[in-house]
Amino acid sequence: MIRRLSAATLAVLVTGTAAVLLQQPRPAAAEHRAQAPVVIGHRGASAQRPEHTLLAYETAIALGADYIEPDLVSTKDHVLVARHENEISATTDVESHPEFAGRRTTKTIDGRAVTGWFTEDFTLAELRTLRAEERIPDLRPENTAFDGLAQIPTFEEVVRLARRSGVGVYPETKHPTYFDSIGLSLEEPLLEVLGRYGWRGRRDPVFVQSFETANLRELRGRTGLRLVQLVNASGAPYDWTAA
Repeated sequence: MIRRLSAATLAVLVTGTAAVLLQQPRPAAAEHRAQAPVVIGHRGASAQRPEHTLLAYETAIALGADYIEPDLVSTKDHVLVARHENEISATTDVESHPEFAGRRTTKTIDGRAVTGWFTEDFTLAELRTLRAEERIPDLRPENTAFDGLAQIPTFEEVVRLARRSGVGVYPETKHPTYFDSIGLSLEEPLLEVLGRYGWRGRRDPVFVQSFETANLRELRGRTGLRLVQLVNASGAPYDWTAA
């Protein structure tokens, strides 16, 4: 099972879409596919809809994904939302909102200077006024037809969709050391949302993943959910560097 899961995960991480791994013509509940390859809709069906939108997750489920994979960051009012990064100029229309022009800034994220607009500087209500856009239009030009149609979803909305559709969730905590440093820890609201929908243990269709190690060790002492250590091709987990 571990070998099958790892192979599927790596393939989806490379392709960015569940469609490439599609083995079944219809959705199937994650807990009923123990003998089959595990299909993960990485950021949703991001080759067909703007990533990390309900449109993308719904499309991944329709294509047969067993799990949908949101990357999680926090808002200013400590609500987890699904974005590839906390800097949102590439994935939303924030640049076209003059009321937020003054929030453009430069921050150091995981040791790297990043300029733009950041989720932690917006309340959820403010983020709801933005609309999602295709992150890589040169690579996925057909997705631009869906620009402006979708809001940034909350993690709870993603979980609700998964429960309703009979699939699991495979969330990744993004930049947990950074979010800890600004008082917006990702782990507590993550477990709270999952627990609210009855997902707390190893038999539940949930894998929590991270490129860092400290938050996974913390989670190991607080939950029975399955945890996944992600590994880059080079370098070290940022929490090692920060320490």
